Amino acid sequence: MKSLNLQEILSEASRARDEYENYLRELVEFPSISNDPERKEDISRCASRAAELIRQFGGEASILHSQNGAPFVHGTFVSNEKYPTVSVYNHLDVIPASKETEPWKTEPFVFTKIKDQYFARGTTDDKGPALTALFSARLARQFEIPINIQFLWECEEEIGSPHFEEILRKIGRNARTNSVVVSDTMWLSRKKPTITAGLRGFIGVRFVLETAATDQHSGDVGGAARNPIGELMALITEIYDAHSGEVHIPGFYKDVIAPTKSELKDFVNSGFTAAWFKKTYALKSMRVNDSLEIMKRIWAKPTFEIHGVTGGYNGPGLKSIVPPSAEVKASFRLAPGQDPLKVAKLVRDFVRKKNPDVKVHIHPGSGAYLTQKTSPLADAAKKAVLFAFGKEPVFVREGGSIGSVISMQKILKCPVMFLGLSLPEHGYHAPNENFDWHQASRGMAAFLEYFNQLSK
Repeated sequence: MKSLNLQEILSEASRARDEYENYLRELVEFPSISNDPERKEDISRCASRAAELIRQFGGEASILHSQNGAPFVHGTFVSNEKYPTVSVYNHLDVIPASKETEPWKTEPFVFTKIKDQYFARGTTDDKGPALTALFSARLARQFEIPINIQFLWECEEEIGSPHFEEILRKIGRNARTNSVVVSDTMWLSRKKPTITAGLRGFIGVRFVLETAATDQHSGDVGGAARNPIGELMALITEIYDAHSGEVHIPGFYKDVIAPTKSELKDFVNSGFTAAWFKKTYALKSMRVNDSLEIMKRIWAKPTFEIHGVTGGYNGPGLKSIVPPSAEVKASFRLAPGQDPLKVAKLVRDFVRKKNPDVKVHIHPGSGAYLTQKTSPLADAAKKAVLFAFGKEPVFVREGGSIGSVISMQKILKCPVMFLGLSLPEHGYHAPNENFDWHQASRGMAAFLEYFNQLSK
């Protein structure tokens, strides 16, 4: 293992800053929205350019396709077959964004640089961190770090990675690796670096009820006709308590593994406060105001959330009709111990008992994931963050889900670590998403030191 000089690395990064910004501009201006069928060509163009960048940096890259899914970029920097291999996972797809319907100050798919900040959809989730890791791979060769680096860049993460396992199996022996590092997570704050030690699982669900063929006048049929919106609202209140968040489905909490005393101690030492959380996410009120209880709820406990309700009249004024159908879009975040398939069955059985006419559509999900906080990989991640940012990181969990993590652990049969660079103010999934040069340049140093640590 080499002894790296931080200032030398930052100088190299500074010399490459224009290059980094230009490449980030190219990537984010592809509207690679994975849940929009009309954006398939944009996703393909984004994947092609990403593969070209890997080749420009001296690696080899190929684009793979599943039977029905989006392209997948597989890149490799092989220095010596005898060296250990680390795989870096990121995703190139993004969620939708619109200046017409959301309070964007800039065009969401136009790269806008304001001082040291880069605004556009995908800058922090996840094209900025992906590009940062790629620049680090080039630095690893420049600094002659004895390690092989593999890139696994998918384009379906935002829709649950439905074809990810198929692609990994297609890569086969060429995907063999000693470990995986994921850079799709974020810190608690700029002042407090954090390393993700766990993710919640996820299943998406749509509840659909159809009771008639067309809208009908409420004066003619009201009282006799069924109201699908009302019935779905009644069903939702039976599924959970909207005030406390508690889920009422029998057996839902049975398999939940609670955080250990050691984990709770890390939570407390993370610097997280209820006031900071409320301000950062612009919350006007919360269900609870105790800091530790909030951390438990967002990181370690399962939840049920409503994302949208459709049906009936939504125009100006009032239209007195009884609608023919309605739909509720929702999801469950799952805690360690919960099986997505088992939870899906519990949901279906519960709805069938309460209202058998409601159709339940379950969308692809994934289980929760916990990493080992006491391991060579964890030590390497801690040293890398301390080296690059000069601050001791703390291990916490994250409330989000990355379905591909479970797939990589299962198929690649190796440990998965996290080295996130994003910050809450970067606006994950929010208007005015951004990334910044400080996190990018220091992130290059962190990845390089991580590669250096793993070369042992």
